[in-house]
Amino acid sequence: MLHSAKTRHRQREVDGLQVHYRESGVPSSTAVVLLHGAPSSSYSFREVLPVVGEYAYVVAPDIPGFGFSDAPTVEDYEYTYEQLSRVVDSLLDDLGVERYVLFVTDYSTPVGYFMATRRPERVLGLVVQNGNAHEAGLGQGWDSARRFWAEPTEENRAALPDWLTFEGTRDTYLAGVPDEVAQLHPPESWHLDWQRLSRPGTTEVYFQFFYDYRNHVARFGEIADYHAEHQPPCMVLWGRHDPAFDIAEVLAYHQALTTFEAHIYDAGHFLLETHAAEVADLLVTFTRDAFDRAGVRS
Repeated sequence: MLHSAKTRHRQREVDGLQVHYRESGVPSSTAVVLLHGAPSSSYSFREVLPVVGEYAYVVAPDIPGFGFSDAPTVEDYEYTYEQLSRVVDSLLDDLGVERYVLFVTDYSTPVGYFMATRRPERVLGLVVQNGNAHEAGLGQGWDSARRFWAEPTEENRAALPDWLTFEGTRDTYLAGVPDEVAQLHPPESWHLDWQRLSRPGTTEVYFQFFYDYRNHVARFGEIADYHAEHQPPCMVLWGRHDPAFDIAEVLAYHQALTTFEAHIYDAGHFLLETHAAEVADLLVTFTRDAFDRAGVRS
């Protein structure tokens, strides 16, 4: 039905926060949950939602601190991936979603893995797009981060790359990307990200995401155990010019997972900006297969 593929923009109060989310398809207890990276929002999924919504109920929230969701100051809110995963879980409970295919990328990867390890029976399939869950993906570019995590001094913070700027936001999209790929990126994406990120106090919120990433790295062993024990069907999607996460991460997923596929593109960190159509088609097929295995009608 044509109306099922329209994207709806909605707002709900969840755990004391106003959470903005986009949804498509007919509401159901089984869904596809799309979690964005930083410093972006559910806007990243604007081209994917109506396509997948033809076949399944799709929910893409703005993680608190980004997009149109509430962004309380770091003095007023505990920005940890575990805390934010509980907000997403509460939203899904409120929507009546019980089981789902989970799409994670970048900084939503820790959020998603807290959800998956806490309630593994809910995850029918796992899609990882330029998201890290192994040491293999953290190259030399993370050395200064590791030093800061071990000793969070002003000196070590000053040695970190200066990414909390307009230029740094733009480079998250374009750094290391060949000219012919860069020309495919719509510039409004990083302009919108910076408009949100430059709100008073929001860069410090983003920095808290970065600082809490150390706890995600400490959970790599637990995540490996989750992969080995629960064997979620997994699809890894990768932009090979990603300046943050090494492409070696792709094969790291292969080590523990038996139902695994990977698709590597001539793209950057924000793969959906240049390859949304390809990803949407793959996500439809992956979702149908995951629902079939679970005995779910889409």
